[in-house]
Amino acid sequence: MNDLLKGTIRQLLAAYRSGRTSPSEICRELIERIDRYDSAIGAYLSIEPDRILKAAAEAEKHLDRPLGGVPLAIKDTISTKGMETTCSSRILKGYIPPYDATAIARLKDAGAIILGKTNCDEFAMGSSTENSAYQLTRNPWNTLYAPGGSSGGSAAAVASCFAFGALGSDTGGSVRQPASFCGIVGLKPTYGRVSRYGLVAFGSSLDCIGVLTRSAEDAALLLQVIAGHDPRDSTSSNLPVPEYISGMESQQKLRVGVPVEYFREGIDPEVSALVNASLKRPEQKGLIEVKPISLPHTEYAIAAYYVIATAEASSNLSRFDGVRYGERARHPVLREMYARTRDQGFGAEVKRRIMLGTFALSAGYYDAYYRKASCVRTLIAQDFRDAFTKVDLICAPTAPTPAFRLGEKVNDPLAMYLSDVFTVTMSLAGLPAISIPCGRHSSGLPVGLQIVGNHMEEGKMLSLASMFLKEQPLELPDLQ
Repeated sequence: MNDLLKGTIRQLLAAYRSGRTSPSEICRELIERIDRYDSAIGAYLSIEPDRILKAAAEAEKHLDRPLGGVPLAIKDTISTKGMETTCSSRILKGYIPPYDATAIARLKDAGAIILGKTNCDEFAMGSSTENSAYQLTRNPWNTLYAPGGSSGGSAAAVASCFAFGALGSDTGGSVRQPASFCGIVGLKPTYGRVSRYGLVAFGSSLDCIGVLTRSAEDAALLLQVIAGHDPRDSTSSNLPVPEYISGMESQQKLRVGVPVEYFREGIDPEVSALVNASLKRPEQKGLIEVKPISLPHTEYAIAAYYVIATAEASSNLSRFDGVRYGERARHPVLREMYARTRDQGFGAEVKRRIMLGTFALSAGYYDAYYRKASCVRTLIAQDFRDAFTKVDLICAPTAPTPAFRLGEKVNDPLAMYLSDVFTVTMSLAGLPAISIPCGRHSSGLPVGLQIVGNHMEEGKMLSLASMFLKEQPLELPDLQ
C-alpha cells in the first residue's frame, strides 16, 4: 500500500502541493484498496469509481483550496445530491436527494472528493451498525467484533484507510463510540456549531454532524470547513468560527477534570487503567493539572436520553409513509398502504424506538416521562456548567469497554443502550466532545479517551487531543 494512504489529510495536501502525487492517482489506489478489502469490512454501501475519478480530475485544477483533492466518506444519513441516501433503511431505498446538505456543500466548495456513502445503523439508531437493512460492518481490528455505531461504516472506512476522513452524525455518541472502537479520532461539535440542514433527523435537539479522522489536526481542518452559521438551520449558531489549527499550538496549561462517576461499577478495569495512564503522562510533565470532579446526575442520563431521543424520533419518522419518497407497499386502501409501508420499511430497532417515543408523548404519560426527562436534562447541563467553573476541560473514557463481539448484544437492547453511558451526557448538554485512542486492551482492541469542552470551546479540546496524540501516536489495523 502507498504509505500516503495511511497518512493524514495534512500530509496528503503537502504531497499534492509538492507534486509527489495527484488526486487521480490517490483515488485510483483508494478504489483498488476498497475493492480488495471492503468485502471483509463492509464500510461502504456504495461507491461509483467513474464519478470519483471524474471528481479527482476536476480537483486537480483546484489544489489551492483548503481540502483540494482530499477523498472523504459520508455517512448515509447525510444528503448528497445525486447519490442514493437511504439511512441504511429499506424505507428509503432508491431515494436520491436533489440537494446537498450544507456540510456536504461546504466540503465540495473546499475541494473535497466524495468517495461514497457508508453503512450505519438504520436512521442512526444503534451502537453497533448491526441494525443496517443492507449489510454488516465489521471492526477492522478484528472482524469478529462490532465497529461501534451508529457511524460504524465511517469509522471503519477511516481506520481501514479507505478514506482520509469521514462525516458521521452523533445523537448520543454515534461518532465518538465508533471512533473509540476503531481506534481513530471522532469529534462531535457543540450543538449548533455545524448546520443540520440535510442531515436526516433522528432526535432534532440532539443531532450533530461530526468528523472522523486519523489526527486531531485533521479533525480541526474538517471542522473549520463545515462549521458556521447557516440560515437554513434555525438552531445554527451565528458565533464566529475560530481558527482551530493555529489555536492548537497554544501551550497554555489546562485544568482537566476527571468525573468520579465515570470510574465506577460497569467499567472494564483495563479501560480505566489506560485512561488514567494517558492522563498521567502529560500531568507528570507539567502540561496539565488533573483534578477529580463530580457530575452527580450522570446515573439518570441513559434513561433521560432514551425518553427524549425516542420521543423526537417518533415525531421525525412520521414523515416516512410511502407517499412522497422511498419504498411504498402496494395496497388500494390508503391507511393499509401506510401501515404496510412502515411495517415492511422499518427494522426492529426503529420500530421499538418509535413505539417507546409515541408512548412517552401520549396523553397521560407526557408529564411522567418526556417532561421529567427534560427536567433531568436541565440538571445534567447544570452539572457541566458547575464543573466548568473549576476546570477547562473534562476527560473520561469514551465507552465502558472496548468493542464487543458482533451479535453479543443484538438481542439485549438495554445492554446495547448502556454502551453509550459515557457519551449521552454531553449530547443532552449540547457540549462538544472528542474521542481519541489511548492504548490497546489485552484483547488487542483499541480504547478511547473522551475529552469534553465547554460550549463552543472546540479549540481547547482539539489542543489537548493533539497533545495526547503526540505522547501516544495513533496506530492502524493491518488488513489481511
